[in-house]
Amino acid sequence: MIIYLDGKFVPEEEAKISVFDHGLLYGDGVFEGIRAYHGRVFRLDAHVDRLYDSAKMINLTIPLTKEEFRELIVQTMRKNNLKDAYIRPVVTRGKGDLGLDPRKCPKPTVFIIATSWGAMYGDLYEKGLKAITVSVRRNAAEALPPNAKTLNYLNNILAKIESIYKGGDEAIFFDTNGYLSEGSGDNIFIVKNGTMITPPTLNNLRGITREVVLECAKDLGIEHQEKNLGYFDLYTADEVFVTGTAAEVAPIVDVDGRSIGTGVPGPITKQLMAAFKDVTKKE
Repeated sequence: MIIYLDGKFVPEEEAKISVFDHGLLYGDGVFEGIRAYHGRVFRLDAHVDRLYDSAKMINLTIPLTKEEFRELIVQTMRKNNLKDAYIRPVVTRGKGDLGLDPRKCPKPTVFIIATSWGAMYGDLYEKGLKAITVSVRRNAAEALPPNAKTLNYLNNILAKIESIYKGGDEAIFFDTNGYLSEGSGDNIFIVKNGTMITPPTLNNLRGITREVVLECAKDLGIEHQEKNLGYFDLYTADEVFVTGTAAEVAPIVDVDGRSIGTGVPGPITKQLMAAFKDVTKKE
């Protein structure tokens, strides 16, 4: 595997950063997860825009223009002879000292990983996932806004750990106000009486796959809304599914032991799974 690291393309074994890098010491940095399909990097501009917005949120200056960053992502794909892949661009605060002060980090670290990637949930796209609502609450928007895709992912990891212990394929977050937020690494949708509903993005990531699914719903004539949802809405939904770059569109058929709808992926979910796949073939 060839990695881009601070101006050079190097073998994986040579892709090393300092133990004093604040991305490692404090989770001080930002990243993106991007997919490539059929030799095309999917929604590259949107992902790079979000990366730079996340960096601005934490007052981190990326030492490349957006155009340069986009080209480096494409070059990383080419260096690894990949056509279908998962791409992880990362920008950390860079090497500093053991203190928190970001001013002690004069130069950000930039690296890009591209690797082969199959279906994240394997045959569960046909069967459906089992989800667990976790006791861990999503970071409050006024504390660490979920809209910023930062390296500080411990909130998500704690949710994932709880779901694993409880036998779930995915975790479902609620926020500190008791509203439905998102999965441990994806946005969430419910379907009720033919209407697709998803939470507003104040308490969850402004997902790019989420946006694609909303576009697909509009094209298919599926009625959709954004509004706050609670446990009742989740448990009594006709369909539930999650969306994300890694997960794509994945159906959930069981939440906390409660069967969702008929207990199999629902018709609207299947429509959107197919529509999303079609979009990835074109863009």
